[in-house]
Amino acid sequence: MNATPPGDSGGPGPWRGAFSALCALLVGIGLARFAYTPLLPALVSAEWFNVSQAAYLGAANLAGYLIGAVLARQLAARTSTTFALRAFMLLASAAFFACAQPWSFAWFFLWRLAAGISGGVLMVLAAPTVLPRIPRHRQGLAGGLILTGVALGIALSGTLVPFTLGWGVRETWLILGGLAVVLTALSWNGWPTVAPVKSDMRQPGPVLALKSLYLEYGLNAVGLVSHMVFWVIFIAQGLGLGLAVGAFHWVLFGIGAVLGPVTAGYLADRLGFLATLRAGYLLQAAAAGILVFTDHMAVLVISSLIMGAFVPVCTTLVLGRLRELIPNDPDGQTAGWRWATIGFAGGQAVGAYGLSYLFDLYGEYRLLFAVGAAALVLALMLNILAGRKSSKENP
Repeated sequence: MNATPPGDSGGPGPWRGAFSALCALLVGIGLARFAYTPLLPALVSAEWFNVSQAAYLGAANLAGYLIGAVLARQLAARTSTTFALRAFMLLASAAFFACAQPWSFAWFFLWRLAAGISGGVLMVLAAPTVLPRIPRHRQGLAGGLILTGVALGIALSGTLVPFTLGWGVRETWLILGGLAVVLTALSWNGWPTVAPVKSDMRQPGPVLALKSLYLEYGLNAVGLVSHMVFWVIFIAQGLGLGLAVGAFHWVLFGIGAVLGPVTAGYLADRLGFLATLRAGYLLQAAAAGILVFTDHMAVLVISSLIMGAFVPVCTTLVLGRLRELIPNDPDGQTAGWRWATIGFAGGQAVGAYGLSYLFDLYGEYRLLFAVGAAALVLALMLNILAGRKSSKENP
């Protein structure tokens, strides 16, 4: 993928492309994944599915995300990057309308899987397609803006979805589908013209630092799972504070997600992505680990905001760091980003199933936050060790 260099006047402007990428992640991940969280109990209450079936449908999206991340480059190589971006935004939109019809568990599972595949493809392709056109000193800010698409989906899942559920479950799916179609239309002509993708391309760059980054990103996913999956039920049932308080903290989670990416991108443009990434690992580890020792309301609020922010922020920082490690090579950056996304998807899946297994064994929420904090500390240690070894090899 040879993107037009920054400042080129051909095609849509670079910030128009960034807006299209924001829309892609809002549709494919922000809505297609996170809107399902408040919909899940409604599906059970409406007797569309039982609790076990609804949980499997949630897992279908995560499995699809991993599949999409693995296949994204091959799919783009067979057509074009722009075609793939448009097609999978349309597929994600179609999945909402399909889910308005509870014809069978298999039908629903298929479309939740398709929505996950769309999210994986869009995550791999969207940002690397437009970021090479952004001036270098604004790429952190642009990356944060793009990842705000995920954040907006989290925020909408805590506000719009509960409101529309008052009209009904089917109506909520249709409204989400309509919103996805509008966003797809708004993004349609904003994608830059790019050369065909080479599916067998390997990225250059410092091998040790890149491999460490992919593993760190997967560990970061493990660290976030305890909040993404168990946070509301921990507050509502584990602490006995009720669903209203749990919903309030999910809204805070969404607020953090909205405010985090642009803030982190701004800091990274000034401090560098490496320093900001390390600080992020430490901050997340503290926000998760402190829950092992206290459940004071102020701690819960801070943890909601910080961990909510880092759902998209970790992606902003890892993408920026990858671009530092593979400079001036859009093709290599896209290939590297694919591997990073696969690492995150794998960590997310392992974390979700692993923490669920631990909870089934011990029934203790604090253990889940301890595991998440440990994963984040390990990510920080790997980053530091890889940095030191790379410095010795390349003095």
